[in-house]
Amino acid sequence: MNHYFTDNTDLKHNICEKKVSINGHDFVFFTDNGVFSKNGLDFGTRSLLESLPDYIRGDVLDFGCGYGPIGIYLKKIFNCNVDMIDINNRSIELAIKNALQNNVNVNVFNSNIYENVTKKYDFIITNPPIRVGKKILYQILFDAKDHLKDGGQIWLVINKDQGAKSLLKDLNKQYKAELVCKNKGFYIICAQYN
Repeated sequence: MNHYFTDNTDLKHNICEKKVSINGHDFVFFTDNGVFSKNGLDFGTRSLLESLPDYIRGDVLDFGCGYGPIGIYLKKIFNCNVDMIDINNRSIELAIKNALQNNVNVNVFNSNIYENVTKKYDFIITNPPIRVGKKILYQILFDAKDHLKDGGQIWLVINKDQGAKSLLKDLNKQYKAELVCKNKGFYIICAQYN
């Protein structure tokens, strides 16, 4: 079975154009087979973006960017310096195309977890790939501290049924983590690294 967090180059293309409004701002995103939420902006990502505070600034990493809605939104709304990473080359190509489509200047590159990440960020913002399993998910979230500046924050969304409560508890072992809000079973979590 193929997953959006793998790089399947044999998968047939089916590029679609999706018009999306987030917090009153309009975007156009191209999606394709083999990427997360190819039918349009998923509810979890929307909930995360609509919950972000207005103090987002500086250097921001969109981890697991998919076709790019998080990073493109961050650049357009907060005008921060945005890097976007994914392991899936089809996602990378779409994110670059979508950045051009939405007139934003972001840096998009391939990285297996943080393998190609060389700098530190004020914020890492993600709808993490839950289906990679707990071990890799925890590696993504706990290794993030090595790529955060002092006082940097991870913002993430996770469904209650996918272990949100235990994740929040575990995050507090290395971060100051809090549940910012809940939206129909989705938990928006902020974890700060000091």
